[in-house]
Amino acid sequence: MTAQLIDGKAIAARLRQQIAQRVAERRQQGLRAPGLAVILVGSDPASQVYVSHKRKDCEEVGFLSQAYDLPASTSQDELMALIDRLNDDPSIDGILVQLPLPEHLDASLLLERIRPDKDVDGFHPYNIGRLAQRMPLLRPCTPKGIMTLLQSTGVDLYGMHAVVVGASNIVGRPMAMELLLAGCTVTVTHRFTKDLPTHVGQADIVVVAAGKPGLVKGEWIKEGAIVIDVGINRQADGKLIGDVVYETALPRAGWITPVPGGVGPMTRAGLLENTLHAAEHLHN
Repeated sequence: MTAQLIDGKAIAARLRQQIAQRVAERRQQGLRAPGLAVILVGSDPASQVYVSHKRKDCEEVGFLSQAYDLPASTSQDELMALIDRLNDDPSIDGILVQLPLPEHLDASLLLERIRPDKDVDGFHPYNIGRLAQRMPLLRPCTPKGIMTLLQSTGVDLYGMHAVVVGASNIVGRPMAMELLLAGCTVTVTHRFTKDLPTHVGQADIVVVAAGKPGLVKGEWIKEGAIVIDVGINRQADGKLIGDVVYETALPRAGWITPVPGGVGPMTRAGLLENTLHAAEHLHN
């Protein structure tokens, strides 16, 4: 058996087409295009690549895109003031502060400064709290995109045992809440977990978001399981690999995401979906 590939690149492209169509319809109705402001502080190479992709996505779907590329020396107060201005700007539906930030900046305070109805990354405590209470508003983009990938398989998720490897605020914790909402029985593992192979081996769905290349071995995977690899790690030769050993997982899994081309494009699509949702339902 060889796993079926979950093509995040193709699914994200279809979502962008649907979003572009909806933006065109808004314009025909005399409504403004959704607006996204992206704040980049410093010159982290990976962040620059991510931000350039996000801006191209905005252009493709017809969003208003505002770019704020700031020096690494930008102060906390300057960033707070910029976020306040964007909070009050009626043309902006979403504000994104690209992480990681330079060490002298407090990311949690900055993310909390963004108005919850403009928090299109879904990181504000208000939006995480809504998700925890089963009343989601703006959902964290990567878990949101992963749920779309899981739905694309056509597999009934109710009652499935899902194991999340990694408990970060950005992916692992909100991912567990999304899977609970979908009717799964959820186990969250982390750096203190004992006997990770046993936990993974019991999973019908494995979501690996640890940021450690090759952490999950293919032979751990249960026959027929759905494997979602969130990891994206650049090797010395420039090749990108995931947190799962892809070659040995492929013959065991039922479905698997490639790296690259799996989860990454869906995270960006989730950002666009959140921005459109904010424009249509929160800012009319």
